[in-house]
Amino acid sequence: MLALETINLTKEFSRGKIIALADVSLKVETGQIFGLLGPNGAGKTTLIKILLGILYPTSGTATLLERPINDIRVKEKTGYLPENHRYPDFLKGGELLDYFANLAGVTNEHLTKNKNRLLTLVDMEKWQNTKIKKYSKGMMQRLGLAQAMINDPDILFLDEPTDGVDPIGRKDIRDILHNLKEEGKTIFLNSHLLSEVEMICDQVAILDKGRLIRTGTIEELTSKTKTYRFQISKANSDIIKGLSQFSLKVEYENNSLQITCSNQKKLNSIIDYLRQNNVDIKSLIPHRQSLEESFIQILKKDILT
Repeated sequence: MLALETINLTKEFSRGKIIALADVSLKVETGQIFGLLGPNGAGKTTLIKILLGILYPTSGTATLLERPINDIRVKEKTGYLPENHRYPDFLKGGELLDYFANLAGVTNEHLTKNKNRLLTLVDMEKWQNTKIKKYSKGMMQRLGLAQAMINDPDILFLDEPTDGVDPIGRKDIRDILHNLKEEGKTIFLNSHLLSEVEMICDQVAILDKGRLIRTGTIEELTSKTKTYRFQISKANSDIIKGLSQFSLKVEYENNSLQITCSNQKKLNSIIDYLRQNNVDIKSLIPHRQSLEESFIQILKKDILT
């Protein structure tokens, strides 16, 4: 089942002078954590606002949970945590959940059943009777997650959920999102913290200037390059020069050798060559691109095309 689908979604402003989204088509499977990436002005917020029914598309279609986005039944199963959310600081944490539950039309029976469970899930049960003005940034984010889930949604839209949170708080939020995924929830995540996205997302989409330029799994976008780092015993310049016979990019410094080769067969030939020349190989580590490195490369390539 598809949790989200857009087909040729386009949004124009100023009578077509500004193209915020251009023919964006993507699919998100149920039970995934999906990351939306892109530089400032790429159209990420516009896309989320259209999916939430805050903005209307100029053309194209979108569905949530295989229903049109304007279907009230979809809104009842959708949760949203905006970026830089603000809550009345005179309310207590538990009172805030009561307030948003009433706004969402949650029954008292459902609220009684889920309120404490949600507070426990986000590790805020002991703070529910404390006024929000005393909350830290991390506590606000945790409370925001509980608020977004108060109506027991099937799909959650989270805008920068770990922004401004310390490393321990980010780890806690990642654990919460993993728990939600295990419950079958679909999470649509917008974040500038690519290291966080890399650790938690199943798939990502990259937007640039309103266009969808790449989608794929984290593994597909950060696949291991054919670059290897050798930690070796000291090698003379003739041995290093001899590696050029394999048509490689070779870098050598302080007994660390970084080599790029085209296939496994050539890698084995390099190992044989080094051993034949009495060079001890202490370690061999394949280099893996980070999501941030891949993201920058993809954007640079998009600029040049």
